[in-house]
This record gives sequence, C-alpha cells and structure tokens, in this order.
Amino acid sequence: MNVDNTQIADWKLQVPGKWILAGEHAVLRGSPAIVFPLKAKYLNLYYSKSASKDFEIKITGTSSTEIELIIWSVFEKALAELKIKRSDLSGLLTIESHIKFGAGMGASATLAVGVTQFLKHLGYEIQDAFIFAKKIEDLFHGESSGVDVAVALHQKAMIFQKNTANKFFETPQLPLMYLSYSGQRGVTKDCVNQVKKFLNDFPEQASAVDLKMKNAVEKVISLNFDMKLDQWKEVLDQAQSCFEMWNLVPSSVQQHVDLLINAGAISCKMTGSGFGGFVLSLWQHKPDMTKLPFEMIAVGSDS
Repeated sequence: MNVDNTQIADWKLQVPGKWILAGEHAVLRGSPAIVFPLKAKYLNLYYSKSASKDFEIKITGTSSTEIELIIWSVFEKALAELKIKRSDLSGLLTIESHIKFGAGMGASATLAVGVTQFLKHLGYEIQDAFIFAKKIEDLFHGESSGVDVAVALHQKAMIFQKNTANKFFETPQLPLMYLSYSGQRGVTKDCVNQVKKFLNDFPEQASAVDLKMKNAVEKVISLNFDMKLDQWKEVLDQAQSCFEMWNLVPSSVQQHVDLLINAGAISCKMTGSGFGGFVLSLWQHKPDMTKLPFEMIAVGSDS
C-alpha cells in the first residue's frame, strides 16, 4: 500500500511564484523593480523524516520532468555551500510543482527558496537565507539580481533594488490586469546575455533603455499606485518598449499580444526576462474568456 507523503509530512512549505509590474533587466544595474508574489502559481514541499533511511526526492506536478533533471544539481550546490554530504540526509522530500519553468513566474526561485528553507528546517546554519538561495538560483541564470528570490522568500509585494533594503507594501488597488501564458518558453540566461550584448554593442542606447524602464517604475512609486487608466497604459507601454528595444519579443509573443489587444486589452507587457513566458495585460472591462484560448490569471482589481 502506497502512503501519501503529503498527508503524513513532518514539515511542509508553499513557495509562491512572482510577477513583475516593471523593472526587468534594468534591476541588474541598480534600478528598482516592482514585484508581487503570485500565489496562483507555486511550489509545495513536503518532508517525512521517517519515510526513508536514505534521502529520497519525489517530484510531481507541472514541469516535473524538468525538475527531475536538475534537482540533484541544486542539492549538490546547496550541500557544497554547507560542506555536508548527501549521505548526511535521510527521509523523503516530495516536491509538488504548480508552476511552469521558463514562463517568467520565478519557478527557479521557488525551488531555490524551497531547498534553502528545507535545509534550515533540518537545522543547518544558514545565516542569510536570501544570499544562500540566490547562490542556488544563479545555477539557472548565471547572474541574478535576486528579485525573484526576495519575493519568494518574503512572500510580500515589494520594491526591490540591489544592495538596498527591501521596501514592502500592502498590495495596492491595481487596475484590472491579467497574466496569460504566451505559449513560448523563455530562458532567463539567454535573455540576460541578449541584453548584455546590446549593452556592449550600443552602450549609449542601452543606458537610455535602462533609464526608460527605471522611469516607468519610478512613476508608479511617485504616484503611490494612484493612477488613472491612461497613466497605467503609459507605464506598461513604456516598459514593453524596453523589451522591444532589447529584441526580446519574438513573433510568437507578439501574436499573443495582438490577440489580447484585439480582444480589448488596453496595453500589454511581458513580465519576466523575455523571449516568452507570461504577458501582463491591462483592461478597462473584464475580457470575454470564451474568446481567449488560454488561461487568464487576474492580478488586478478582479483578483
């Protein structure tokens, strides 16, 4: 008889994904980003100490095959940081994924934070959970600002800026906005390298694009989210134009954007690193879901 580890777990944790209103990429160079936890997409972890003499990991749910391919690399990185061996661990850890990798939802950060918190639960000394989890996430991205890790760790809406204390805030009244998957996977490391190349090849133009993204973020902050619909449209349009100038909007994503606009969206922007993933859309009225052939996740006043 199979026993459900999730029901007899000694410890469990849920780590949410994230969505970024604005600030992508420029955040790597010190600009602020506005980021929210996305509780509709998450990672569950369950640990049963007595379920196995040797340490075992079971993966289920969304992107389970992909997680299986990288999970031991993640653990080896974490264990090396702590100077311990896999043989020092025992029990069964079940990782249940409800988040898609490569979709701009911070899936790798949920895994990095989940593993960090699991090892802390086992009693290993981790002085700074953010720094520890960020080192794990760097396995995926090569270079990370840490924004995804921060929101997954604290599970609060925040203004994130490198080397600056996080500024948390209660979720403000946002306009009617939705997230929808473009159908195209995006790889953060490739996107970061693309923007780096742009920075190296066209430094003046790249600096201007960073400033444009920074200005979009600072407009929202300066008005304390209290903006009219046309001002929200301006912010999203401005942020999306940065993705376009970085050449991170493939034709398949643009087709998804066009479909949303034709269905009545006022503005759309990518959320995440680019090349694919989820798209944030702004609406004056609730869209007719029967005319949109994909899931729409409410993150604004309808959520």
